[in-house]
Amino acid sequence: MESALKMTKLLDNCLGTVPLNALLSLISPAGKNARLSILIYHRVQEKPDLLVGDDGEIAIFDSHLSYLTRHFKVLPLDEAIQRLNDGTLPDRAACITFDDGYADNAEIALPLLQKYGVPATFFIAAGFIGGGMMWNDRIIEIVRRAPGNALDLSSLGLGNYDISTLSQRQKSLFSIIEKIKYKSYEDRLDQDEKLHALLPVDLPDNFMMTTQQIKTLHRAGMEIGGHTVTHPILAQLESEQAYREIAEGKEILEDCIGEPIRYFAYPNGKPDQDYRAEHASMLKKVGFKAAVSTTWGAVSRNSDLFQLPRFTPWDNSSTRFVLHMIQNMLRKAEVAKVSSNS
Repeated sequence: MESALKMTKLLDNCLGTVPLNALLSLISPAGKNARLSILIYHRVQEKPDLLVGDDGEIAIFDSHLSYLTRHFKVLPLDEAIQRLNDGTLPDRAACITFDDGYADNAEIALPLLQKYGVPATFFIAAGFIGGGMMWNDRIIEIVRRAPGNALDLSSLGLGNYDISTLSQRQKSLFSIIEKIKYKSYEDRLDQDEKLHALLPVDLPDNFMMTTQQIKTLHRAGMEIGGHTVTHPILAQLESEQAYREIAEGKEILEDCIGEPIRYFAYPNGKPDQDYRAEHASMLKKVGFKAAVSTTWGAVSRNSDLFQLPRFTPWDNSSTRFVLHMIQNMLRKAEVAKVSSNS
């Protein structure tokens, strides 16, 4: 943390004496020493979600696109990876990606991307298309709508919670999610159903993209990528089950757009914790060209194409946004290690 603060101060001083784009070009040059920044987004909403503390609102995303188009060269992921391999990537290269497949990606994010004339890749969990909800979103919406000032989940083995204020409700929500997050998919689904039975609130049915919205993104020139079927933690699955999640998710999306799905994003995406090197091998077997994780760092020619790093600087200040981009470009990315037993 201390080193990051020192870096911020140093870079902040540099911005006063060196043209910003020139500084960025020194850190992210063209050609064989190029560094590619891949950004992650999830939702873009009309206004901030105060319960989850999410800054992913339309105004901030609009400002991000403004910063990116002024200071970086935003490329389609496929072109960026090809040019990285060829040694022809331009300086200050960047890509935009979205995970999960939320409907607001098509409803709100797409018009903004078109406004700035930039491409993006959308990694979609295929099992939730057209009315589904991921387990964590179900919990968020149940806790959001829970009546009263207290939440007794002791019958589910989840404890008791004070939800009398927004901050207490938020704290309780995060605690519940952490207790469930690394359970098996079946156990998470079971907890979801029991929680909803205990608190039978109405849940939205338009959270995730429809087939038509995916086709709209594709026709607009956006890349559609795989993200499994049910968004499981791959490292927790048996090999056969993990392979099925990867392959079937790809097939569903290919049936939707009528073209090959070339890129993949690991659910949760932390190397060795959420996925392992064996899953990268599965992706190659299924026919993916590359995959992205959620470990921070920038992509270089030495990067593993099936463990490309990404990050998101959710800042509404232009200076902090660019400083975090610079810090990320200087960071060494972690990758999943090949097991000695494999």
